Amino acid sequence: MALKVLSALDAARTQYYHFKAIIIAGMGLFTDAYDLFCIPPIMILIGRIYYPEDSQIPAPDADQSHIPAPDNDQSHIPAPVVSTMVAIALLGTVIGKVVFGRYGDLIGRRRVYGFALLLMVLGSIGCGFSICTTRSCVLGSLGFFRFVLGVGIGGDYPLSATIMSEFANKRTRGAFIAAVFSMQGFGILASSVVTMVVCTAFGRASRHLAPTDPTPPEADIAWRLILMLGAIPAAMTFYWRMMMPETARYTALVEQNVLQAAKDMERVMDVPLSQIAEDQPLPSSPPPSYPLFSRQFLRRHGRDLFSCACAWFLLDIVFYSSNLFQSQIYTRFLSNQKRTAYDAAFEVAKLQAIVAACSTIPGYWATVYFIDRMGRVKLQMMGFFCMALVYVALGVPYYDYWNKHTNKGFMILYGLAFFFANFGPNTTTFIVPAELFPARFRSTCHGISGAAGKVGAIIGAIGFLWASHNKEEDGYPKAIGMMVSLIILGGVCIVGTVMTYLFTTETAGRSLEENEKEEDGKEMGILRCFGYNGLRSRLSTSDGVDAA
Repeated sequence: MALKVLSALDAARTQYYHFKAIIIAGMGLFTDAYDLFCIPPIMILIGRIYYPEDSQIPAPDADQSHIPAPDNDQSHIPAPVVSTMVAIALLGTVIGKVVFGRYGDLIGRRRVYGFALLLMVLGSIGCGFSICTTRSCVLGSLGFFRFVLGVGIGGDYPLSATIMSEFANKRTRGAFIAAVFSMQGFGILASSVVTMVVCTAFGRASRHLAPTDPTPPEADIAWRLILMLGAIPAAMTFYWRMMMPETARYTALVEQNVLQAAKDMERVMDVPLSQIAEDQPLPSSPPPSYPLFSRQFLRRHGRDLFSCACAWFLLDIVFYSSNLFQSQIYTRFLSNQKRTAYDAAFEVAKLQAIVAACSTIPGYWATVYFIDRMGRVKLQMMGFFCMALVYVALGVPYYDYWNKHTNKGFMILYGLAFFFANFGPNTTTFIVPAELFPARFRSTCHGISGAAGKVGAIIGAIGFLWASHNKEEDGYPKAIGMMVSLIILGGVCIVGTVMTYLFTTETAGRSLEENEKEEDGKEMGILRCFGYNGLRSRLSTSDGVDAA
């Protein structure tokens, strides 16, 4: 039986509470991006402070005219240390997605939502304190608190997406979830602006220093301040998260309390209780259920879960390999002259701000505008394919041209890679798992899909960073080189395009309850393998039962 409260949610006009939910849910994604993208300039400051012997000019005790002067803009932190700092936050994210995603279905979205945000706040503050001032102690404590931060960030993903999908109406649900995800772009921009402001303030206080002078002790406060400031926006929304009611869909379909769902909806949205009260008594017994990963679950939802996890895994391999681009840009654009630690961190943050403003944020908001017009499948395929073109255009002539000409053309291609990632699979992989699964599995399946993505992120951010060197340099061993690495990443995008075409289900224009209709898994599996996703709607309405 269709519930009036859920039908009212699907048909509700766009109103104030939708935008309030976007801000409350999106602030976790904002903090996520802030904490991840403030690390590149911070690592420069940490390198100058705790690895000073690697950045000083060689002593003139011998004829060293043949030795090039060291690049004073580089942090010179050993490659294994950099990789560990990146990996440990991503590992925490993997754990957070699975654990919080599962508990979001077991005990409710709202009950664990605030705890995820609290972990992010504590993790940000802990990263800033990092206990002591010796190299090993600082890096060890920073790694620990970044792991805690990663767990909180991971937990926020499935909960934010699920809550927004269950509050949204059917017509603009994709745009609302995309708007939540777009807060990442503003988090990147905010981290860059904060870094530039802090570095400018500390730099003016140390303006008497020359670029070749040792980094002042005050720089140890600067990077800590940048990290701790990231906790403020998350802390500001903690109260509002705790005041949010449980979603009506979870209360009605999982907890089987339709009356409470109607009361919660009346409290936060402009819908009178008389319009959503049920006309006839509801059945006293709950609908038939089956456990997670049972044969029945795998038959009905296994292919969808595989599709979501695989697409996110492939996307994050490519998306997080942007370190390859960053190292190329930073090396070419920022090493023409010697700079103080503050100036070097400022320039990296400035480049990140330019890319965010010109490429990343426009990509997010293009998705907000087109997602419900084009549909998820077309948008994801287009994004993957355009990213493949960019990577091939960078990879094939890399050593013949781009390695010596990091110019405006390179920057345009670099920006296009981010634009089509966000105007495509980076956003759609966040949206589709929140729309496709039954209410009692929705948060869990989103968490599993996202965890698969972060495993891909570890491969992209660390594996390809090490593989991209064709000679021993900067502590990295000789490997396959940039050209082969970029071509492989282009191939990964092609695989993502094909996988999307064959397996991804279109969810646009349908209610969540329509998307979670069960169908004969074997028959639909065969159809999807041949790309007949459009038949799902007709078949599911003829032989399905409500999964929730």
